[in-house]
Amino acid sequence: MTVLEDRIEMAESGDELTLDMMFAWLEKMPIPEGYKTEIVGGHIFMTPQRDTHFQIIFDLLEQLRAKYPRKRLVSDVRIDFPGRLNGFACDVAAFADGSVKDGRGHWRYQDVEFIAEVISRDTAANDYGPKKDTYASAGVPVYLIVDPYTGEWHLHTLPKDGTYHAGLSFGFGEEIDLTRTAVGLVLRTDEFPRD
Repeated sequence: MTVLEDRIEMAESGDELTLDMMFAWLEKMPIPEGYKTEIVGGHIFMTPQRDTHFQIIFDLLEQLRAKYPRKRLVSDVRIDFPGRLNGFACDVAAFADGSVKDGRGHWRYQDVEFIAEVISRDTAANDYGPKKDTYASAGVPVYLIVDPYTGEWHLHTLPKDGTYHAGLSFGFGEEIDLTRTAVGLVLRTDEFPRD
């Protein structure tokens, strides 16, 4: 059965679209190697991975290893968040001690302590907009946006009632002090490359 036949069958059956259905379709599609795919508010986004993007992600993961075991850190792994059809593939996510996957083998958004998104030109609006709002609504304690185009980072903390109530922005080279958050670390940004 083709993707189109699957869609027609679903439309005729009257079933509501689900994230599992959408990801199943994506698995059948010829997505080019090196592309990250996620679903934001029911819309599918495919973004090519760039070297700069990868270097920042890798740097963050290395630094987070000071607190988090490798098994509690993920990159580009599906996490379903509240709201309509939000299956995000966060650039970096760190999970609390004792976190377990749900019955379907997915990480639970309730266990996320830290998320970082590294900006890509074509999907930057998602990271600054609907994803930020979704992370705040989900109660993610620390959300970091890293923008290699402007050479800046933007830290969002204190989520309550669907919004972050504390924000801080600085340029690359300034440390990100997370010692008073669930993360409990200081992250260096002096080696983040720029685009």
